[in-house]
Amino acid sequence: METIFLDADLYDSKAALYQALRRLLNLDEPFGLNADALHDRLSEKAKIPSLVVYSMGRGEVQKATETVCTVFEDLGGKVTRR
Repeated sequence: METIFLDADLYDSKAALYQALRRLLNLDEPFGLNADALHDRLSEKAKIPSLVVYSMGRGEVQKATETVCTVFEDLGGKVTRR
């Protein structure tokens, strides 16, 4: 099973976080930089990857990271927060 590792402290905006997720998940363009687009694209995958979050970030990035974790969990993915 694929595992995605995320350190949200590396990103200074919600858009940067979603751009990083697009790269980490090998999602083709176009990809809306929001939770709905992430949900739609992940639901197309045969298996939802696991997500390991080393840091949640701050401010809008933290809120976006929390939402990303919820999207993964709602689709049956395993989320580990460290």
